[in-house]
Amino acid sequence: MSDTVPETEIPEVAEAEAAVEVEVEVEAGLAGEPEYDPAAPAPLNVPRTPTGNADVDAQLERLGDADHLATDGHLEVYEDVHRGLRDALTALDARPGPPAPSSPPSPYGNRS
Repeated sequence: MSDTVPETEIPEVAEAEAAVEVEVEVEAGLAGEPEYDPAAPAPLNVPRTPTGNADVDAQLERLGDADHLATDGHLEVYEDVHRGLRDALTALDARPGPPAPSSPPSPYGNRS
């Protein structure tokens, strides 16, 4: 057993000490420096070459939005771009094209 009394910190003293530490950091210019964050969003600077199709080009530009998001935000952008590209391809299938060639006449004639 020990005859010493455990130290208890007085809240007002702890607050005053913390305030002094912050004041010293501000005076030293340490508090205003941005910290390096290796996980911070950074543009990949991947070139996007226009395709000539306005719908596809708009989706490619939308990929640039992921450059400014944290990694957990990329999925939403990628899914949106994928949906847009899929819609653009579907629209190409729906456009009327040149008329289909007519079928050759039947060697058996038209039996009615």
